[in-house]
Amino acid sequence: MSATVPAPRSHRRTRRVPAPVAVVAASLPVFMATLDNLVVTGALPVLHDDLGASLGQLQWVVNAFTLSFASLMLVAAAAGDRWGRRRVFLGGLAVFTLASIGAALATTPEVLIAARAVQGAGAAAITPLSLALVAGAVSPERRSAAIGIWGGVTGLGVALGPVIGGAVIDGLSWHWIFWLNVPVAVVAVPLILWALPGTRGVRTALDVPGAVLGGGAVFGIVWAVVHAEADGWGSARVLVPLLGGLALLAAFVQRQRTAAAPLLPLRLFRSRSFSVANAMMFFFTLGAMGSVFLLTQHLQVAMGYSPLGAGVRTLPWTAMPMLLAPVAGAVAGRTGPRPVLLGGLAASAAGLALLATATTATATYADLVPGLVLAGIGMSLVFAPSATAVLADLDAADHATASSTNNTLREIGVALGVVLLTLVFEGGGGDLSPAGFVAGTPGAVYAGAGAVALAGLIALALPRRRSAARGAGADPAGGLVQTGRAVPSAAAASS
Repeated sequence: MSATVPAPRSHRRTRRVPAPVAVVAASLPVFMATLDNLVVTGALPVLHDDLGASLGQLQWVVNAFTLSFASLMLVAAAAGDRWGRRRVFLGGLAVFTLASIGAALATTPEVLIAARAVQGAGAAAITPLSLALVAGAVSPERRSAAIGIWGGVTGLGVALGPVIGGAVIDGLSWHWIFWLNVPVAVVAVPLILWALPGTRGVRTALDVPGAVLGGGAVFGIVWAVVHAEADGWGSARVLVPLLGGLALLAAFVQRQRTAAAPLLPLRLFRSRSFSVANAMMFFFTLGAMGSVFLLTQHLQVAMGYSPLGAGVRTLPWTAMPMLLAPVAGAVAGRTGPRPVLLGGLAASAAGLALLATATTATATYADLVPGLVLAGIGMSLVFAPSATAVLADLDAADHATASSTNNTLREIGVALGVVLLTLVFEGGGGDLSPAGFVAGTPGAVYAGAGAVALAGLIALALPRRRSAARGAGADPAGGLVQTGRAVPSAAAASS
């Protein structure tokens, strides 16, 4: 997105909005989506009891969201470039809220899984466009700090998710974890309309064949991994979707090479920072989020805490991004993201290893605290600097596509992390009993720590010096955003 040129005063009304207000407006829906996903993770034992959901169905309560989310983000970014980022952002918020109502009314695991898939479709338009709106709402010199604030709001959702979820489940019922999204949306919509400018990227036709190929590839590969433990890697139920997914992935890459308006321009991977940051975040989310999936249940099933008690006890881990992500974003803006990311990934891997060591049959909560704190510090130092690294060398017109690519790979990492670490969990003798969690959790979390350590090795390839983002922000002089209509420049137009 290039800088827009203000239209003549007679053709528009200009309203100047402080940049922090614009950042909050763009971040609030992301907070809602992040909060909701963490709340659901903490509610899994209750869903098992109330709906009779199996371990496989509990995986799909999480993965239906992440698969839909990952499959549609590139499409949402292209739609935002064509029809207006704010317009598609609001549409995603509406879909997410309506699906939340459907999830709240669910009476069977199948209905809940379907509603979660629709929630993921709405979130696919929220998260990448949110980051693009934030990046375009501030001047380039303030962009790293603004992304840090965006990461802090996301961190707030991570921190409060288990606590709010536990309080709601204990005080009301699990249905209310979805009803909570309705008042948040009611507040967010007028704030978005007032504070965020309507912008577009380069207007091109939607690559529908690319969307079908990419979505099918993601679904086939993850489906195969999910069913590998039960059906065996040599079974038709696993081999057919796996080979089909890999074939679709190859076809997707070829399509992106030849399409006039690709969903994912392969030229973006010429940026070393973009390529390395995406690979790094894939393995980080695989290890860290797969571990979260198991550890939040371990606190309830193996250690006997209520949903609220378990949520409060995760705060040494989950509250850290809320406190440290804005600082990490600002520091990365001065030093470059590489040193911050390396420190964060090392701390996160060490914290997960400590947690794996501590999850024994005789462990107390105090035994878990050092690992929770260290993993939380590490997570705080990863989220915002990774977003900075993804956008560092790219034109502003590519921000929405770059962000959606990063979030797609992250969500695929989440989905595969849940599946692969659950396979390790089950392979170690894990099941849904207290003794099963004691048996299966350590090995699975060690595997998660290994994936995060691999992400740290990949991060060594990041550029050592900060690259200045070339995309122009709105109102570079004062850090203010002008809302209203603007005429198009070479690569951007208002909605």
